[in-house]
Order: sequence, then C-alpha cells, then structure tokens
Amino acid sequence: MLFPTTLVGSYCQPDWLIDREKLKGQFPPRTRAKELWRIPEHLLSEAQDDATRVAIREQEEAGLDIITDGEIRRESYSNRFATALDGLDLDNYGTVITRSGSPVPVPRIVGPVARKHPVEVEDLKFLRAYTDRKVKITLPGPFTMSLQAQNDYYGSTAELAMDYAQAVKEEMADLFAAGADIVQLDEPWLQAKPDIANDYGIEAINKALEGAAGTTAVHICFGYAAMTKKRPEGYSFLPQMKACTCDQISIETAQSSLDTSVLEELRGKTIMVGVLDLSDMTVETPEIIAERIRRALPYVDADKVVVAPDCGLKYLPRNVAFGKMKAMADGAAIVRAEHA
Repeated sequence: MLFPTTLVGSYCQPDWLIDREKLKGQFPPRTRAKELWRIPEHLLSEAQDDATRVAIREQEEAGLDIITDGEIRRESYSNRFATALDGLDLDNYGTVITRSGSPVPVPRIVGPVARKHPVEVEDLKFLRAYTDRKVKITLPGPFTMSLQAQNDYYGSTAELAMDYAQAVKEEMADLFAAGADIVQLDEPWLQAKPDIANDYGIEAINKALEGAAGTTAVHICFGYAAMTKKRPEGYSFLPQMKACTCDQISIETAQSSLDTSVLEELRGKTIMVGVLDLSDMTVETPEIIAERIRRALPYVDADKVVVAPDCGLKYLPRNVAFGKMKAMADGAAIVRAEHA
C-alpha cells in the first residue's frame, strides 16, 4: 500500500485515567510520576488495559494502517523504559536543563546501566492480541536517554549512551520476537543537542539497531507543541541521519512549515512525513493533509512515504485527536488514489 498511515506513538489518554491538568502543567517526566494517575494503584493495570483497547479501536475506526498501543501506560514517552534499568538512583534525583531552558528532575547514574528484564514486551503482546493490522511500538533512544539523566558514574556521556544502546538492543530483540512489525526509537534530543549528536548520536543509535529482526524507525522532532511553541526554520540534525542504519525516519513538517527539499539528502530512506499541526486545535481537512503529503513527493519516492502526525497526540483533547487522525487517513487516501 502506498502512503500507509500511523501515529508517531502516543494517543491522548482519557481524562478518567490520568490527570491531564497535571500532565500539561509539567515537562514530560524523566523520573516516575505516579501522582498523574487518577486510578488507585491496585486497579491501575486493569484501567490501562481498558484505555489501551479504546486507543487501538479508535485508531482502527479512523482508518490507520499501522497501530500503536497509544503509549497509554506511560507517564511520558521515555520514563517507562528508562526508569526500569539497572544503574540508576531513582530516589535521590539529579537535574538536567530541558531544551527550553528549565530544570527538571532526572535519574542519577550511579552504576553500569543495564537492562534487568523485558519492559515493554507485555505491552506489545497486548497490542498484538487486539488488532490484526501491522503494529508498531516505541522506545526512547539511547542518545536521548543519555541526556535525560545525571551522569555520576561514567567517564563520558558517550560511554553512558553505548550502555543505553545495549539495553535498547536487547529490548528490541524481544519486541520483534513477540510480534512487533516496527520498533521506533524516539530521539528528539538529536535536534535539541546537535553538537553532541554529531559526536556520538549516530554511533549510539546504530549500536542499538544492530541485528534488528524487523523494520526500525527513528523519530526526530522539535518537541511537543504543547511545550515548545516556537519552531526553527529547519532541522539542525537531519542530513546526518543518512548514516543511520534505521529503515524509517520520522520528521515533522506541518507546524514548522518545513522546507521539504532537505529530504532529498535522505533519498532511499522511508520517511514518516508529519502532516498534523498539533499546535492548532482546528482539525485539518483531508485536502490540507493531501497537500502536505504532496510537498514531500518531489524529494521522497512515493513508495517510501509513511503518513503520520508531527509528534505524539498525547496532549490533544480527545475529540481533536480523533478528528485529526481521521483527517490524516482520509488525506492519505486522496493522494493514494492519485497514484493508483
């Protein structure tokens, strides 16, 4: 199928499950943030299962082709996996400055970072059991995790990133074995810290991707629209991704009005083209979506385009998230018919 549609990863969590006012009032947590959940702990897993079923069903109803679990069980895109590893002090937090210049609490690295056990495999099995469509699951990337922790152990952040990469590699192997069609690494800090990314970002990601048994993707963005209002004119770290061994690269083009000619430098890679402006609560028409897809086609072969939002839908109101998701599927259908 040309122009298959998917989410970047997250879907909006229901108000009855998570305190969305608290959620939007802080930066995506790097440590655990159990206070966000509205459900008592002994009932939380069952509630998350129910909300995940809803997220899967709404993706199918909207017409998406590749389904995620909506990251419903996560307080942020990264902390579910990142806080499950060995080598961290989760009680005595460190501090890191976010891409917007604000300090946030983060785990402190006090020993060798290593994966103790599978973290998201049961999430993937649950997803696989409730849809017959292709499925994708996301993990935080090793480069981003290396900058979302306070390093009090390793001689360099690059060394830390390589151990994060090993942990991701092990998790990815189990996810593919459990039935994942696509595993995506979320690496927003490639864009936020391009100088450091030039030093070891691609090396760390490629280590994580070694031997992957299925389709792999890397997502790079300018940050959640709910948190980061201003967009630069273009990516500070994108052509370098030509050297990444991933199969797909996920970028945003809608809110930033990206000059898509930069995609020519990634010719040969499959591009997940972000076509939903998540800063605007107006639901796009399918025709607007179709035009945003067409903007990429001079620089990306049609059979190498996947259609997606700019970023996760986590912070959108539910009716807006569903409307945008359906418009995206309908807009992709317009362009698909043009190429039939």
